[in-house]
Amino acid sequence: MTRTFDHLVAEAESVSVVGWDFSWLDGRATEQRPSWGYQRLMSERLAQASAALDIQTGGGEVLAGAPKRPPLMVATEAWRPNIDKATQLLHPLGAVVVADSDEPPLPFGDEAFDLVVSRHPVTVWWDEIARVLRPGGTYFSQQVGPASVFELIEYFLGPQPEHVRRARHPDEAREAAEAAGLEITDLRSESLRAEFFDIGAVIYFLRKVVWMVPGFTVAQYRGRLRELHDRIEAEGPFVAHTARFLIEARKKA
Repeated sequence: MTRTFDHLVAEAESVSVVGWDFSWLDGRATEQRPSWGYQRLMSERLAQASAALDIQTGGGEVLAGAPKRPPLMVATEAWRPNIDKATQLLHPLGAVVVADSDEPPLPFGDEAFDLVVSRHPVTVWWDEIARVLRPGGTYFSQQVGPASVFELIEYFLGPQPEHVRRARHPDEAREAAEAAGLEITDLRSESLRAEFFDIGAVIYFLRKVVWMVPGFTVAQYRGRLRELHDRIEAEGPFVAHTARFLIEARKKA
């Protein structure tokens, strides 16, 4: 039986968006994954590290998926519900969760870590990453690239200016990392297909990834949501494209 617009809206508004687990979208949305396999590569690096830092860990789900962590493992997170979730998940695994505002400075001494990792950071403070890395240490990160899911963003916000569309470009990440004294050892990017099969999936996504449509609420965008619901019902999934890039940088010894 086809679920009504009001039912899908109510369902998507009521579900928790704490943490960085997107399993609620199973069967309701799909996103192609980058070919490089971030978690596998991150896990390989963690297994070789002696002291590591995971910046903006979210609910700790990605870090918890690593089969082996170094003797000293620290994670930072800014959002209180995520801090609580990450603490519950990571403390039994021997990792310490530190509440941090995601503003410099990082709450650690100079040259504290031989590995810093981060999956989809909102901000990257390159000078701070360079400061807390030991000489010869590595920063390893998968990041959201330019104009990611802009088909959806521009559906709600209208056409975005070029400087907004180009923000988070991997070339800019390279320049910023090198300016902080880091040497790029790997940089690759991919464009990937995403599909939303019902309006509930769209609402959940925008509630969870809050920077996509800042200040998003169902009440504010109800008309556009209804139009998009009707479009999906008539034409099939709403298709967008995500941008991802992998960057690895080394602090000179």
